[in-house]
Amino acid sequence: MNSIQKKPSQHLSDFEQLASDIKKWGQVLGFQQLGICDVELSEHEPLLQTWLNNGMHGEMEYMERHGMMRCRPSELVPNTIRVICARMDYLPADAKFSQILADDKKAFISRYALGRDYHKLLRKKLQLLATQIADRVGEFGYRVFVDSAPVLERPLATKAGLGFTGKHTLLINKQAGSWFFLGEIFTDLPLPTDGAIDEGCGECSACIHICPTQAIVAPYVIDARRCISYLTIELKGSIPEEFRSLLGNRIYGCDDCQLTCPWNRFASLSLEDDFKPRNDFADIELLELFQWTESGFLRRTEGSPIRRIGYESWQRNIAVALGNATYAETIVAALHKKLHQASELVSEHIHWAIAEQKAKKTKQPQKLIQVIQKMLPRDA
Repeated sequence: MNSIQKKPSQHLSDFEQLASDIKKWGQVLGFQQLGICDVELSEHEPLLQTWLNNGMHGEMEYMERHGMMRCRPSELVPNTIRVICARMDYLPADAKFSQILADDKKAFISRYALGRDYHKLLRKKLQLLATQIADRVGEFGYRVFVDSAPVLERPLATKAGLGFTGKHTLLINKQAGSWFFLGEIFTDLPLPTDGAIDEGCGECSACIHICPTQAIVAPYVIDARRCISYLTIELKGSIPEEFRSLLGNRIYGCDDCQLTCPWNRFASLSLEDDFKPRNDFADIELLELFQWTESGFLRRTEGSPIRRIGYESWQRNIAVALGNATYAETIVAALHKKLHQASELVSEHIHWAIAEQKAKKTKQPQKLIQVIQKMLPRDA
């Protein structure tokens, strides 16, 4: 980080005006809201350490490797005294949440991943914002982050007044729900800070109860090892069998805790073209995705956050979803066909899926009998 070259005439009123202008410039760039906070996060250190000690980060070893640096922004970027936090809505129009989740032959992909990768878009806009600041004050120290370093972005955004942390650990804005991305500019500018807002969950525990795998083990505590987003995105090995049937048709992430949150009735649709669904990801059949070759996967996910999980995890996740689908000969045939070219990891999940499909087939006649019996007269 380069040190700021402040002019002698820069006083508190200058930075107050600068802070106001930064927020205006950010909205012109497409952010819905910006806020500014200091870097004091020491109260989060014991909570983070306990979470790590309990192994709730799973295989995300980078969480443990960076340790308490997440709570110490000035260690990550020396001379940092303020963080400019920004949020941008991403919810696409016609998201088809319930429609897709209810159709077990369709693939459900977390709605944040339907369009282009948000990292590049937000980073570019934050860099443009930093350039505008430099045009005003001259050279100054800063660094842009978008989910790309050991940053406690939600606690920072909370301090900056962008929202409050919900019991599902996501940030919630009382006027905009939680369907938004976050980004930060760490800086050495002594900007005035914004105040945090009041917590808003109250007695509500809808997100805790709706979670398919019960990953919210306590209010404000997520056990990543149980979370569907972790299992389908971060986990590189075998998905524990105890969770496979609970994944349903979710092949990349999960939105259930946000879907049930009452505050999301205030959510706004995204205005960014880059966040619009691509490649029919919002409404596509599992079998179609399962037939993709690795080269096809790489081509169709170019510029998408989905690509980061790799082809093997993609196939693994779809195999599990096919196992959870209603029995169909076409599904069983597709699973058997893929076995000849699948990796050991994918093969394990395909064998599980085939067994699940066969189990469903044997249950179908009994279900049919039960349906017929219900249709018959009582004295029949």
